[in-house]
Formats: sequence, structure tokens, C-alpha cells
Amino acid sequence: EVQLVESGGGLVQPGGSLRLSCAASGFTFSNYPMSWVRQAPGKGRVGLLCISTNDAISYYLNSVKGRFTISRDNAKNTVYLQMNSLKPEDAAVYYCAAQRHNCRGGDAVDKWGQGTLITVSS
Repeated sequence: EVQLVESGGGLVQPGGSLRLSCAASGFTFSNYPMSWVRQAPGKGRVGLLCISTNDAISYYLNSVKGRFTISRDNAKNTVYLQMNSLKPEDAAVYYCAAQRHNCRGGDAVDKWGQGTLITVSS
């Protein structure tokens, strides 16, 4: 069974940091570019950034550049999202996703995680 399971979400104060993890199973993780996407309440899903199979990083959203970074550990079949300097507007459900082909904007998502909620509040 193909699975992407996110963890690490929760409540954080503005200016704080969190690291999300996404554990993959049921497919060859190292063959897939991986991305993080978020969905704020009442809004659509927004792609944040992506890491290719050779660890090249692409940012989709300028507002997270310099604050968020993505990494992967193919030995652990896990992708990470390190979030620093969090702002109230970063509050959302965060999803990891396996891209179908590459990290170019508009590429289809082949697999989705179930999401993890981030709340940014004092």
C-alpha cells in the first residue's frame, strides 16, 4: 500500500520553528521528486517547495524562501520540511506530495499525504 505519513505538526508561537517529517512506504521513494503543499482554512492548496531526486530545491512560493527548507533521506524514505521564523499566515494543513515527473511548477502530484496541521499563535 502506498503511503505518505506526515508528522511534527502542532502549535507554535510566531517566530518559532518546526520540522515536519513525511515517511513514505509502498513505492520507490528515491525515484520521486517530493514537495510540500499547504492549505489554509477556506483557501486552496498552494505548493511551497520541492526537492528533486538529486537534491535540487525549487521554491514555488516566495514568501517561504529564506525561512523554509526541504531535505530528504532516501535511506529512511523520508522528506523533511524545516520551518523557521513562522508567521500567523503560515498556519495551514501541510501536505507532502510525490511529484509525478519533476519539480517544475504545474507538474502533477502522484501521491498525497493526509496532512498535518500547523497553528501559529501566541
